[in-house]
Amino acid sequence: MILIPSPQAPIPTGNTTEVTGCYTPSVRELDVEAITEKYGPMVLRRCRQLLRDEQDARDACQDVFVRVIEHRRRLDARYPSSLLYRIATNVCLNRIRDRRRAAASPTITVGEDERIHEIACAEAPHGNSDARMLLDWLFNRHPESSRTIALLHYVDGLTLEQVAAEIGLSVSGVRKRLRRLRQTLTEMER
Repeated sequence: MILIPSPQAPIPTGNTTEVTGCYTPSVRELDVEAITEKYGPMVLRRCRQLLRDEQDARDACQDVFVRVIEHRRRLDARYPSSLLYRIATNVCLNRIRDRRRAAASPTITVGEDERIHEIACAEAPHGNSDARMLLDWLFNRHPESSRTIALLHYVDGLTLEQVAAEIGLSVSGVRKRLRRLRQTLTEMER
């Protein structure tokens, strides 16, 4: 069992050279215990920030360190805080997406957003071929990342801020890409 340090836990002091690079001295693999002690509170804060639910954040924090244990031989611990921050972000975004998928069908605004959602959700390649043709036509006129942005926002239900963090764009950049997709779709339907 991995213990999550409490946010009030004292910051370790003293000689930290025995955890240089967060590797155990005998084997070239991550020292998960040292990383958990040092970066556990940071990971928990990130999970709380994204999930806004204490129990869900604690569960996600546990999942982060489980993933670290599972992949400890392959992970590069030169920058453990960045590594853990990214893993925590991905775990939380996956939980948010799963939560939204489990909920009843999402409410979509009538109009352009509904059409994009309908197109993106067409299941089989042979099914709803009009939607597939429109989807191909629409996304071939925009960068590949625009398709990813549309799927994360309209299908997975992520907020603009979450999409921006996942893609690596600003929120205004995500908003512009979605606006361009809607404009292209509107022009095509005229």
